[in-house]
Amino acid sequence: MMQKQKIGIYGAGGFGREVAWLLSHLQEDMSYEVVGYIDDGDGLDGSTLNGKPVMAWQRFQEQYPSAMVTISVGDPRTREKMAQKCRQHGFKFATLCDASVRQSEFNTLGDGAIVCCGSILTVDIHVGHHAHINIDCTIGHDVVIGDYVTISPGVHVSGNVHIGRGAYIGTGANIINGIPGKPLVIGDYSVIGAGACVTRDTEANCLYAGVPAALRKRYA
Repeated sequence: MMQKQKIGIYGAGGFGREVAWLLSHLQEDMSYEVVGYIDDGDGLDGSTLNGKPVMAWQRFQEQYPSAMVTISVGDPRTREKMAQKCRQHGFKFATLCDASVRQSEFNTLGDGAIVCCGSILTVDIHVGHHAHINIDCTIGHDVVIGDYVTISPGVHVSGNVHIGRGAYIGTGANIINGIPGKPLVIGDYSVIGAGACVTRDTEANCLYAGVPAALRKRYA
């Protein structure tokens, strides 16, 4: 029997539990042994979550220096900081794709990316490092998803869309297609509200909401 790769789930919240569930039913040739959840505070250290131990960062680092890490925190900026911390300490990242996901062989997934159950990624799609695609999303042809992007459940992204670094796409949002040579662009660290319908480019560091999506707030 092939030895399983040890892995720590960085983030002991709801999405962390969902990632543990994803890991539990990966195909045998991609199996992992979840050693536990990692939490930056000390308050949960020594507790258990769904049968797995919760460890403070320092304890995980000391006990499992060769384990891989998957970061299961939804906020893009927080996830980016956590990834930088892991890299500084020499940890490598697992790229996870649920067995139920349908996608083309011509797609690419970055280090630490997570694609959850029921999603469909068609063809010639790039998913960046530590990007999250949650359950039941559809991603069309020639979409580029930047590093640290969060795509919430039930999001539909049409073809020829570029989603900038650290953008957050809320539950049930729809992004209308761009055209070859002129993709629709979601700006870096832009936030798209739940249920919004994006029909044109969005600026960086701004909140858009509504149908059609309109600028609601600029972040400092």
